[in-house]
Amino acid sequence: MHLAAITVDCANPAHLSTFWQALLTGDLSTPDEEGVITLTLPGGPQLDFAPVPEAKSTKNRLHLDLRTTDYSRDAERAILLGATPADDIYPGDGWRVLRDPEGNEFCLLRPDPDSPPAS
Repeated sequence: MHLAAITVDCANPAHLSTFWQALLTGDLSTPDEEGVITLTLPGGPQLDFAPVPEAKSTKNRLHLDLRTTDYSRDAERAILLGATPADDIYPGDGWRVLRDPEGNEFCLLRPDPDSPPAS
């Protein structure tokens, strides 16, 4: 058994998949017969964006943690792409919680202290 994909239920797969592609890079598929769009991440799992009729209503039970190489730059970039701060959820020194354009929470983690600095 292995992880094949992480699926994000959403109202607008085209819009949301474009946000995530701009943030993480990768290749987007055309929608399949059910309207699912796949973002294939370089070296990682794929993200599937599946259309659903209901809106997000509560905090996610599962979210993505994204390790940054430049914490301030990456947080600013995510916000410029359409993320919004979610400072009401789990404030911490080692991460920042943001919401994607449909309200799904994700965390930006500070660089790994054991990694070489970004150039």
